[in-house]
Amino acid sequence: MVTDPIADLITRLRNAARVRLPTAVVEYSNFKMAVAQVLLEHGFLTAAVKKGKKVKKIIEMVLAYHDRIPKLNQVIRVSKPSRRVYRQARELRPVRQGYGEFILSTPQGVMTGSAARRARVGGEVLFKIW
Repeated sequence: MVTDPIADLITRLRNAARVRLPTAVVEYSNFKMAVAQVLLEHGFLTAAVKKGKKVKKIIEMVLAYHDRIPKLNQVIRVSKPSRRVYRQARELRPVRQGYGEFILSTPQGVMTGSAARRARVGGEVLFKIW
């Protein structure tokens, strides 16, 4: 049993990108699918598909590459089960001078830091990615 499913998701993505695998697979949940959709919209993934039967559902995520170099360079978990990190909209700053993004869980759903600033909503900072 995984105690931190988001850390498991980003670790699988990071490991797949480092060895240049085309896909990464994680167990399905609505929250993980929402995170995958945000990464898909931001260009780190080219596809995120739910597969499987009623009992064993998975999410197959296809990583995005540019000239065989993965677009996903680094992922760092910010809020952990041992220490939750919450930020208001005005406290969200650009990641790596605008080349990266925060991924947040807000009352309006999972979104990037720049989208949360535009919507003027804060939330739990899940991780930062560039």
